[in-house]
This record gives sequence, structure tokens and C-alpha cells, in this order.
Amino acid sequence: MPQWRCCDRSEARITALPVGGSGGRPPERKGAVNLHLPAGTAGDDTYDLVVTPESAGWGYSALRVLTLPDGGGVHEFDTGEFETIVLPLAGSGTVECDGERFALAGRDSVFSRVSDFAYVPRDARVRLRGRGRFALAGARCGTRLEPRYVPAEDVPVELRGAGAASRQVNNFGTPDGFPFAEKLITCEVLTPGGCWSSFPPHKHDEDRPGESVLEEIYYFDVAGDSGMAYQRVYGTAERPIDVLAEVRGGDAVLIPHGWHGPSMAAPGHDLYYLNVMAGPGTERAWRICDDPAHAWIRGTWDGQPVDPRLPLTSAEGRS
Repeated sequence: MPQWRCCDRSEARITALPVGGSGGRPPERKGAVNLHLPAGTAGDDTYDLVVTPESAGWGYSALRVLTLPDGGGVHEFDTGEFETIVLPLAGSGTVECDGERFALAGRDSVFSRVSDFAYVPRDARVRLRGRGRFALAGARCGTRLEPRYVPAEDVPVELRGAGAASRQVNNFGTPDGFPFAEKLITCEVLTPGGCWSSFPPHKHDEDRPGESVLEEIYYFDVAGDSGMAYQRVYGTAERPIDVLAEVRGGDAVLIPHGWHGPSMAAPGHDLYYLNVMAGPGTERAWRICDDPAHAWIRGTWDGQPVDPRLPLTSAEGRS
């Protein structure tokens, strides 16, 4: 049966937005770029999804999603200028690099458990053997570091927000969770159905105290065969950007700059997204600035409980 989608999913609209970033949607249209990449529209003969700095029009962040057959397969690749994290999304396998061999237990799906992962450096030849779907999250960098393996039990799991803004964050590749990368910052966010995450809307596109410059990729999965969610991105008059995307499993949204959020999970459909970030700064840091129009919401969380469905997953499995 066809799945009807009531918004144009081929292009992200860019318009002039009011100064202050209130999220208004004025009618004047200034142009269009492909910031929303629906599943199946941005892959090639090897990968389900390919986002490179060249395709995204920026300098550092990259993501490829690979599916190996259920009976098992082998994929070899060169990392080139990119340090890379190999993360099982739905499957398991082994990673061989620089004489090291890491067995990835993986998981059945992103909604079943927290996964282990492997880090491989730039200028490396990597062999991935296994089955299922893998994310290869990368960042252009200048330093060649050592390959590493991190078990699921060592991934920090954080509950953020409260009430209808509750979410789970698996900080597997953040500076605090994994301090062994030069540029790459990655995490997973799980949002219970009916909740919002990436809220209040925030940005990281200026080099100033309290904020760092980071390009960001959101890669989505949604629980349930008919599951959907929505992602908002907006800017300022000086740097306009305007995205309101209906997203489903396998979609990606690119965020070169601007306020982003909320990420809205439909009732009954838990939402997952993988965040991949990198930027030009010499310090590997995730510093954000909240939209002043919505920052007040943080002050309400102390008086609300975290959604009791959280955590949705752990290293042991589904909670």
C-alpha cells in the first residue's frame, strides 16, 4: 500500500527569516538546496547514503550508510582524510585495520540496544565483514590516531530534558564519551513517541565564547512500518535557511548553519537519529547557543519528571 506524504520531500526551502530566529515562515522564497535527503535519493551502487563535504557544500562532516547481506558480506574501504567511526545500526561484524581486529556485537536495531563501535584513523585501509546495516561516520582531520574499540557497556547514556521534551542520548562519540578523536563528534538520540527533542532549538555556527562552529548531519530511523517524524531548521535574515521536513527511516537532514529543532516524534512512533558533527575549530568541542525565543523552556524541566519510558535502550537491551 502506498505511503502518502503531504510535504514536498525533494528540496529544503530557504527563505529570509526574521532577525532573532523565532521560527516564522515568511512567504518570500530565496532559493532551494537539497538539505533533506529522503531514503534512497542520496546513495550509490555501494552505499544506501553518501554525504561528503563536497556533496554537502561544507568542509568536514561525512556519513555513509552501508548494508551487507543477511548471509554475510565483506566491504573494504580507504578512510583517506577522514577519521571514521564504524557503528552497527542493525547487524554485527568485524572490523580489521592496522593489524587490529575488532568484533562488533552490534544489535538487531537502533531501538533494541546500545551498540559497541570501532574507531579507525585517517589514511587507513579498513575491512568490514558482517551482516546488516552500518553507519560510517567521518570527519576530515589532520592527525592520524590509533584504531580503537569501545564496548557497549562503556557508552555513556544520558537522559536529557523532561516531560514532553524528554530524550535519551547515547554519547558514544562525544568529546567526553570518546576523547580519542581529533574532529569527529557523534551521538545517538532516542525520543519516545509524542515527545520533542533537539529542543529548545539551538545552533553552533559562530566561533565565539560558548559556541563552536560545527556542520551537522541528522540520520533518522522511526519505529513502526508507517512511522514518521518532523525536523525543523531555520535561520536569520543574515543567514537564511528554512527546513520543515517529514522524515522516515533512512532519511537524512543536513544542517550547515542555523537554529535546528525541534525533532518531533509522532505519537506511537519512537524516533532515532544519529548526529554527526565536525568543524574547523582546533578544539574538539560541542558548544551550543539556544534560540532566545525558546530558551526559557529549560527552566521548566526541574519541576517535571523525565518521561517514564526512558531509557528506551541500554547495553543490555530494550528497557
